[in-house]
Parts: sequence; structure tokens; C-alpha cells
Amino acid sequence: MLNLDALIVNFDRALRTVAGVQRAQRPSPAEGISEASIDEHARLETAALMRVNHVGEVCAQALYQGQALTAREPENRRALEQAGLEEQDHLVWSAQRIEELGGRTSLLNPLWYAGSFALGAVAGALGDRWSLAFLAETEHQVEEHLAGHLRRLPESDRKTRAVVEAMRADEAKHRDSAIALGAAELPRPAKLAMRAMARVMTTVSHRI
Repeated sequence: MLNLDALIVNFDRALRTVAGVQRAQRPSPAEGISEASIDEHARLETAALMRVNHVGEVCAQALYQGQALTAREPENRRALEQAGLEEQDHLVWSAQRIEELGGRTSLLNPLWYAGSFALGAVAGALGDRWSLAFLAETEHQVEEHLAGHLRRLPESDRKTRAVVEAMRADEAKHRDSAIALGAAELPRPAKLAMRAMARVMTTVSHRI
């Protein structure tokens, strides 16, 4: 059952996520690493890649909150909420790195958040096994996406690489947690549809 308190809490989290005023529980993996000397083109491209990653974390916050709101089992709800807190760290880390690189976050973050929250709520309403299946596949695709970014980032940019590597490790942990909690296996057409949606999001957010 949804209640007013839960809706208020989720609305507050949505505002904080979109406004960029979240706080990280863990220090950034880039902390204490010296800034690399990279050319202007590499800097702009790295900032754009981190903007894509930041959008992914905005979407992750919304997905987890939507799923937790409609989750049926308390254990699953707690797991989703804990994963959401860890993803919140990613949100802050990526925003910090974008600022350091002289870039900006996506202008479409409110749209990304709203769409992802709706998807998460619908997935949760289908039942915990399917909600967890959606989560596991999302994390799997994000992990692949981050691995691709690591191949594109300058080797000398240890600060950005440290952030992306830490995010990737957390995504793998969240995927394994979802599977351990009893995630079903999504049908192949659903996985392909998710990949297509992710491709649109990454293409647009790389520019806007």
C-alpha cells in the first residue's frame, strides 16, 4: 500500500536528485589523485562521457525509488533502498568530476528522472521477481556501458577512471544481489528493448 509519507519522501528525493544537492556517503574514488594533463578535445569528450554516466545515475535513483515504492517483500525493499544509497554516491561523484572537467550535467535530467521512476514503479507492480529481473538486467547493461567508457577514456586520466571503475564494481554487486534475491530471467525481447532505450538515452545525453 502506498502512503502519503512514502510519496513525500520520494518527491523530496526526486527534487534533490534533479537539483544536484545529494550527498555522498563515501568519498570519491578520485579524491587525492592528481589531475592529468589532457588536450581540450579529450577533456570535452571525457566530460561528455561523464555526463552520460551522470544521467545513468539520475535514472538509477528514479528506478530504485519507483521499485522500492511498489516492492512487496520488506527484504527486497530494503535491498533496493540500500542499492539506491550506493547509487547516490555515483550521482555525486560523477557530478563532481563533470564540474572538475569544466562540463555540465544534462539539461534533460527532469525528463530522464520522470520516465525512469515510472518504469521502476511499473516493474515493481509486476511483482518482486520481475522487478528484480529488470534491476539485474539494468545493472548488467550499465556494467557493460561503463566498461566501454573505460576503453574510451584517456589512460592518463586516473581521476575519471577511478570513478568509473568504482561505479562499475558497485553495479556488478547490485546485479548479483538482485539475482540472489530471486530475480527472474527477462525474455530476450525485453532485454533488446532496454538496450534500444539505453542507446537513445546515451546518444541524447552525450550532447544535451
